[in-house]
Amino acid sequence: MNKQDLIDAVASEVGITKSAAAETIDAFLATVTYAVVKGNPVQLIGFGSFGTGARAARNGRNPKTGETLQIAASKTVKFTAGKAFKDAVNQSGVERGIRLRGSQAVAMSLV
Repeated sequence: MNKQDLIDAVASEVGITKSAAAETIDAFLATVTYAVVKGNPVQLIGFGSFGTGARAARNGRNPKTGETLQIAASKTVKFTAGKAFKDAVNQSGVERGIRLRGSQAVAMSLV
């Protein structure tokens, strides 16, 4: 599923226009991005948590020349799936999508 497919699915499920769904999804993504950039984790109970992690500086190797080089330390984005999301993914025999409503997983058509 790409972004346009997500917009179509949200618009259909909620009963709003595609442009309104696109604005909502863009606002959600911008808000999550802004919070994580500021160093604040974003926790969506049942779905998962977005946050930052740190990668230490380390030695690497140029695969072409075999030369050793230093890879600088950097920040990375982390996503940790929530229990309800993990359970929905691991549930056997699921042929339809899952929508989380409160703490309940509800089947949803994604077509």
